[in-house]
Amino acid sequence: MLVILQLLLCAWLLVAATVHAQGEDRLSQLVNDYRTAPDACEGEQLPMASALAPSTALAQVQVAAGRSLREALHGAGYRASASQALSVSGPSHAEAAMALLKRQYCRALLDPRYTEIGVSREGNTWLVVLATPRVSPDLGDWRQAGRQILQRVNAARAQPRTCGEKRFDAARPLAWNDELAAASLKHSRDMAQHDYFSHEARDGSRPGDRVSREGYRWRAVGENIAAGQGTAQKTVDAWLASPGHCANIMSPDFTQTGAAYAMNPDSRMVIYWTQDFGSPRSE
Repeated sequence: MLVILQLLLCAWLLVAATVHAQGEDRLSQLVNDYRTAPDACEGEQLPMASALAPSTALAQVQVAAGRSLREALHGAGYRASASQALSVSGPSHAEAAMALLKRQYCRALLDPRYTEIGVSREGNTWLVVLATPRVSPDLGDWRQAGRQILQRVNAARAQPRTCGEKRFDAARPLAWNDELAAASLKHSRDMAQHDYFSHEARDGSRPGDRVSREGYRWRAVGENIAAGQGTAQKTVDAWLASPGHCANIMSPDFTQTGAAYAMNPDSRMVIYWTQDFGSPRSE
């Protein structure tokens, strides 16, 4: 009987830990949903911000009394160029925690400087750490980074995945396309040079317009953008954590892609990424 009770207790603890982790993952997803499709913040409509990549290091950071967030991050080996910790107490589930966070910290949640997120929970106290790591000094040129994006996206497509509420089967790998890459590079450079973040360029063009300018004849087109992520891996991680971006990555409708980044140290986010997806139109 004692052995059975011990087994039951172990099973209950395993379920409790799983539910606990799912709550933290759910809150991260809700934050990304809010950043990519924000509603009003303190009576003002703020622009969308880049999706946040989940960070195990940030999820493990605890800010103890008398210790600053910078010290806690440094102790965890995380070198941040910007960071902020948000804490709320009382909510028993992620949706309620998100509602309270939006009321108290909407501007921080929508701050475009941040690129990574870590969520931890102690009882009904939730801690959200937002941060941006320093840009990698060995990023390589835009073509190298674009090929790394392709490699990581194809690795993601190689296995089934759930993007938000939608389930995707594994998809065939994407092929590199120079025209899509050229469109990605030009949009990244435009965002970096003029310090903005949007699928709509300053001239009003949308992704389909821009790939058409490069001579790409398409039957399907899509685009992911990101800002602030210092590596190709962090960029893809952020996209996979955002349902809409993840759906573009996993979509079987796309067969080709191109990706690029551009930098401007005088801009708010320093580095801007674009990945254009397409399927060519049959002649």
